Amino acid sequence: MIPFFDGHNDLLLKMTLGRMTAEEVRDGHKAGQIDLPRAQHGGLGGGFFALFVPTPGAAGMDMAAMRRDSYDLPLPDPVDHATALREVRKGIDHFDRLAELGVITPCTTAAEVEDAIHGPTLAAVLHMEGAEAIGPDFAELDELYARGLRSLGPVWSRPTAYGHGVPFRYPSTSDIGPGLTEAGKDLIRESNRRRIMVDLSHLNMAGLKDVAALSDAPLVATHSNAHAVTPSARCLTDDELRIIADTDGMVGINFGTCFLRPDGKFITECPVDHLLRHLDHLLGIMGEDGVGFGSDFDGALVPDWMQDVSGLSVLSEALVTHAIGEALLEKLLYRNWLRVQRATWGA
Repeated sequence: MIPFFDGHNDLLLKMTLGRMTAEEVRDGHKAGQIDLPRAQHGGLGGGFFALFVPTPGAAGMDMAAMRRDSYDLPLPDPVDHATALREVRKGIDHFDRLAELGVITPCTTAAEVEDAIHGPTLAAVLHMEGAEAIGPDFAELDELYARGLRSLGPVWSRPTAYGHGVPFRYPSTSDIGPGLTEAGKDLIRESNRRRIMVDLSHLNMAGLKDVAALSDAPLVATHSNAHAVTPSARCLTDDELRIIADTDGMVGINFGTCFLRPDGKFITECPVDHLLRHLDHLLGIMGEDGVGFGSDFDGALVPDWMQDVSGLSVLSEALVTHAIGEALLEKLLYRNWLRVQRATWGA
């Protein structure tokens, strides 16, 4: 079986919220979309494990609103630095516990990912979604790097000291508001200097262009889709895709149904053809070396035919049926991720 490398999951968030333990992830559970037995069944070889801090006391996503023909969800308030840093440290503790139990193998280089992705544990790269835990002197960036952080997104959709994201709005483009702040531009430079991957997912159009003007690494959107298929603010327009493609970057297709269905509705009925339309469109602009997958497992509602990480095997079968040959299948499932990791982090 060709191993699958996943550009984004929110397992650490579920653990930080107390919804499952590391032991349950090792042994199997029914409280989310990822555990080791189901991962092995589906062919998951590894992925980016995200650190995300929800706004304390904020309501969850308005699922009912996201079943309407159009919607524009209000964003929660920003998270203060102290709260974010405390919760991020908790998330890394859970990451370390997963390693202690033999669920994951923490990786900080592409070579380590390639070695671990074929083994019995999951090749795990630490990612941070929203940079609220990093202070203005960037001292925390060094702390987090030392603990394994190799990828970060300056924002989740709510604004931070570093930039502005996109709301959950349909229909809409991401051409909403200003981009990176001056501190955000410094964050990109500091991330480049440390060879930390910068994730464009959740950034608005102005922010994406700001990163493109500053970054010396391939541009990457770890869990984003094609606006031409699903006109959501969270999906990338063709112009944005071309900017990413011009840097030899890549995009990981998000399995969240509101980003797959052309009508933007967050419901489980979502035929595999919707995902394949995104794939074909992205391949047409990004090329065979520029597309992968970023599931958003444990952070999104996924199609009913997939259900959870065990459904990755169904996706692999659908890709073969879609006339994806073995060489391209390997690129889509993991080799393209290895390519941008090497280009960003070095060998």
